[in-house]
Formats: sequence, structure tokens, C-alpha cells
Amino acid sequence: MRMKLLAAPLLGLTLGLGACGGDPAPAPQAEEAPVLMQAGEWTIIRKTTGYNTPTVTPAEYQAALKQIGEDKLCVAVNAQGVPDADALAGKEGTACTYKDKMVRKGRLIATLSCTAGSGTSEIVVEGNYTADTLTLGTTMTKMQGGNAVLRTTHDITGKRTGDCPKPG
Repeated sequence: MRMKLLAAPLLGLTLGLGACGGDPAPAPQAEEAPVLMQAGEWTIIRKTTGYNTPTVTPAEYQAALKQIGEDKLCVAVNAQGVPDADALAGKEGTACTYKDKMVRKGRLIATLSCTAGSGTSEIVVEGNYTADTLTLGTTMTKMQGGNAVLRTTHDITGKRTGDCPKPG
């Protein structure tokens, strides 16, 4: 019986050491280059996918869903590849700032805080981008006097078309 008790730890030690001499550890993966959006002139298309106010009628809602806007903009991009917040907001806000943001491997998730007429707007942005394209969804809530007065959703696509024209 005593021999069996000594054999069990020796067997475990032998099996454990055998595993140490197995396959070598995998080589470390090369770091992926970050995906950075490029500054320049962009064509941005905004398609309204939702429109809601406290008094919206079915006819107003249907008319809003037919709205498709196209803008040519000079978009500034910071060193981390984050586009100017006002460019993402379009006509739904001005003087926008990033309230929070996550930018990683061609994915952008952010909340913008903007001025909107006599109130404010908060725009949630989520989607994907490359150096010269973007596909985003947005949800904007406009507030006046502490009350939500408008909520819209948009599908946004964009394509970089070149450098911004030089002034002058």
C-alpha cells in the first residue's frame, strides 16, 4: 500500500515534466497597424431612418423618411484618427464635442454633445470606417427646457474624395 502512495506523486511529476517539453510557446503576434481616417474633402450622405416628436403625424413621419442629404465637407481628423465632431453631427448640432468615444481597428462608438438652436442635442454614433470610407448609424435627441423635443436616426455613409481645396 505504501508503494502505491509513493508511485502516484512520481507518476504525476513525470507527466507534468513531459508536458513542459512539449510544443514551444507560439511566437508573439505582430501588432496590427491602426486604422486611421484621413483628413480631407469628404462626401457625406445622410439618410433619415427615424423621426419622432411629441406631435409627429404619420404624414410628417413618412415625409421625413424620404429625406436624403448629401454634403461635401472638409473633415479634420486628429492624430488618433478621430474625425471632427461637427462633421459627424451635420445639421443636427453645432459646437459639438466628444462626450465619450471608443476608436479601435476601424470601429467608432461615441456620444457627441452639441448646441441645437435654443437647446442641446446629444448624438450617439456607432459604425465602421477605413482611411477613406465610413458607414455609421446615429441617434440624435434634441432637448429644450429639460424635455426631449425631437429624436432622429440616420444612416450615414461617406467617401473621401481628395484633399480640401486650398483657400484663396
